[in-house]
Amino acid sequence: MTQQDYYKILEVSNSANEREIKRAYKKLAIKYHPDRNPGNKIAEEKFKEVKQAYEILNDPKKRSAYDEYGHAAFEQNHGTSGGFHSSFTSSTSDLNDIFGDVFGDIFGNNRTNSKKKGSDLQYNISITLEEAVQGTTKNITIPTLNTCKSCSGQGSAYGATPQTCSHCNGHGHIQMRKGFFSVQQTCSTCQGSGTVIKNPCKICYGQGRIKISKKLSIKIPAGVDTNDRIRLNNEGEAGQCGAQSGDLYIQITVKKHPIFIRKENNLHCHVPINFTIAALGGEIEVPTLTGRVKLKIPSETQSGKSFRIRGKGVKSVRKGYPGDLLCKIIVETPVKLNEFQKKLLQKLGKSFGEVKGENHSPQSKRFFDSVKRFFDNLTQ
Repeated sequence: MTQQDYYKILEVSNSANEREIKRAYKKLAIKYHPDRNPGNKIAEEKFKEVKQAYEILNDPKKRSAYDEYGHAAFEQNHGTSGGFHSSFTSSTSDLNDIFGDVFGDIFGNNRTNSKKKGSDLQYNISITLEEAVQGTTKNITIPTLNTCKSCSGQGSAYGATPQTCSHCNGHGHIQMRKGFFSVQQTCSTCQGSGTVIKNPCKICYGQGRIKISKKLSIKIPAGVDTNDRIRLNNEGEAGQCGAQSGDLYIQITVKKHPIFIRKENNLHCHVPINFTIAALGGEIEVPTLTGRVKLKIPSETQSGKSFRIRGKGVKSVRKGYPGDLLCKIIVETPVKLNEFQKKLLQKLGKSFGEVKGENHSPQSKRFFDSVKRFFDNLTQ
């Protein structure tokens, strides 16, 4: 039985970030949860699918394995699974967690305030078509916030510890009663952290993070294309107070090539030939990204005819097999003719007979026949 794509189950793209995946999961889990659909077996199965997809895509290691190997990454005894195979269950607590995350800030959830994860970063990089097809490694430098080593990201001077906020008693929020509702708001004194730094670190001034320029070596796989993204886990900004770092996304742009145009995994190019080869046929050399190859031109080839060379396109980063090279023939009109060449062409033209070229120029014949019918219809 074919397994459905996890991204399609959650109704997100394969480039969705952690927040988008979590938001999609909450929406679908609430919709299909068994407690909201008692006795509905279809909804129950849908909920299991949604939960299974979320548990894979929400885990960076599992998601990376899934992106590379698909469902095979989680089959038993698979060499790269790393023990990712797991069973999935449903319970009422799942729904409680979902509603708690969505409505906790409004209705006074007393759960402990979590540290804020660092922001994700994006780096735009331009590469040549050759680099995109063959793969490459790029060294980049990015400005980011890194954990302060002096205070280990805590913000307090060495030997000092943050003190519990007296305004919210360390909860990170305060509750205000308005009528029948108890409304929860972030504590304005500690900004939700639950602690106050009395003796800040002299290196980061209590922020727990410092600005640095980080150098990274980025391996770009063969077959990438414009708008593809590479995610580097935990290479974004450091989190607050030692929390987890964000991710770094490498946004790919492939530069325009002087010869080839890429369309999906196929390459296209224009190949000019003289009219003698077009008429009589012959063999020419055409370029590929790996060298020149021979292309046989049959006689009576018309301008605009395309020839396909199998396997000389781009090897897909996802499908694993190469595309083709499509060569569009352009029959070139000769220029800068000498007198001898002009006389030869005049003799050739006379040998063709009428200008309509009934025997030697079928396209001209069809054109003039269409013109004649057009004017005949006007005079009727």
